[in-house]
Amino acid sequence: MSYYDIDAILTDAEKIPCTFQLDIPDLGYLDNTPSQPLKAGTKVNLPLWLAEMLVIANTGAADNKTFVTFDLPRALGNDVVQALKADPRAVPLRDQSAHFYGLATHMLDLSEEQELGSVLRKTFVTRAAEISLHARKVGSIGHKAKSKGEGASEMGSNLGLGGAGEEFLRGLDEWERSLFRKAHEGAKAGKDWIESVKKN
Repeated sequence: MSYYDIDAILTDAEKIPCTFQLDIPDLGYLDNTPSQPLKAGTKVNLPLWLAEMLVIANTGAADNKTFVTFDLPRALGNDVVQALKADPRAVPLRDQSAHFYGLATHMLDLSEEQELGSVLRKTFVTRAAEISLHARKVGSIGHKAKSKGEGASEMGSNLGLGGAGEEFLRGLDEWERSLFRKAHEGAKAGKDWIESVKKN
């Protein structure tokens, strides 16, 4: 990823629930006690970039204790994982996090959750196939309506999908939206090429 990648920057800004493992002087303001040290056991939501550094860093003590431990964020919580296991297409990932896959990748690097990795792999494969299907259908209703001379208000969705398809597309995270755009542009370019070959 590029240093200037806005999606990477926004992913790194996602908040992760962390628990401090030792007292830290002069950080009490993180727990609304500015004149006190931050006590061990205090739970604080930290940005992913900071949480990642504190989890990896070693305090230097003999017991190899880290500064913080973390819990999986709500976007990757048990309820979401169970819903993804049941039907990955039915979960609006954007409602969990606009950068769901980026966040999940970072969490997999930090945690040892074996089940989470397999659930995310199944989710990606299932949803990518669905995204590809929708990308090929996009605009078909609108094109048919235009060819019949109907007005824009009667054309229906500019996506050409209707109901459940549009709801699915609204739930795509940023990475999936990028995949959708590329798949749609590829399908459109392929169709244009076939039409140009037929003309010649």
